[in-house]
Amino acid sequence: MAKLVSACDLPSDSRLHRRVAAGDFLDCYAVVSEHTARRAAEIATSFPRWASALLALRNILLAPFGLKGKAPKDGNMIGIFPVTSESPDELIMGVDDAHLDFRIAVMQHNGHVYLATWVHRNTFFGRLYLTTIMPFHILIVRDALRRVARS
Repeated sequence: MAKLVSACDLPSDSRLHRRVAAGDFLDCYAVVSEHTARRAAEIATSFPRWASALLALRNILLAPFGLKGKAPKDGNMIGIFPVTSESPDELIMGVDDAHLDFRIAVMQHNGHVYLATWVHRNTFFGRLYLTTIMPFHILIVRDALRRVARS
């Protein structure tokens, strides 16, 4: 089984496409895997220590600016993210915040697991935040899919 994570287009039947508007951010990566969307999401959100440390640092640094550090834990959660919709082939998680709204889609499609992130930036701070975290976002997403492929 190939363990190569590749940047790609999110399959056109993903429900995440319904959210995308002009100017929004959307990226997608995929890996060969037969895991269900839910199982892949569980693996992907079981962050290694280095990624958890980065998220904790982000929460500390951004708390004074009003960015939500954690989602409310009432309801269907996978890792630190609330599930907003789920079908047999796709699971979508995320939250809306004053600065930006985001969703993460994990999709099983034709023997691949796709992990896509959509962000709608509501303010200048949301734009600045997304630009700042982008290198870390890519590292975390690619690592998450490598773990999905290995499991």
